[in-house]
Amino acid sequence: MSIRQPYIRPVKHNWWLKNSFYLKYMIREGSAIVTAIYSLVLLCGLFRLAQGEAPFASWLQAMQSPVAILFHLVALFWVLYHSVTWFDLAPKAADIWFKGKKLPDSVIVKSMYALLAIVSLLILVIVSV
Repeated sequence: MSIRQPYIRPVKHNWWLKNSFYLKYMIREGSAIVTAIYSLVLLCGLFRLAQGEAPFASWLQAMQSPVAILFHLVALFWVLYHSVTWFDLAPKAADIWFKGKKLPDSVIVKSMYALLAIVSLLILVIVSV
């Protein structure tokens, strides 16, 4: 009796660069890493705020350095990219029916942007008061 070996197709490390769909997917997933790092920076600021006025003031001063400002701009770009691609994917995940008809994808996406605008304005009003 012979022992047969299963065929294992070789996969190169750059397989995702050859298809634009996979490339966009990997870039979107990579943007989540920048978003996570930015969240950690904000958590550090919250931790410094809990420690008192002096530690928080030093954290604020560190956030005004050119490197921190550049990081904030890079993070803003990637967070916006991640958000736009997430909103574009939402209709594929949300199968919403209204009066026996499937809601068009554009309605779902536009309502998410409208909700984002409303929540952002509410937060702006609360913070500025």
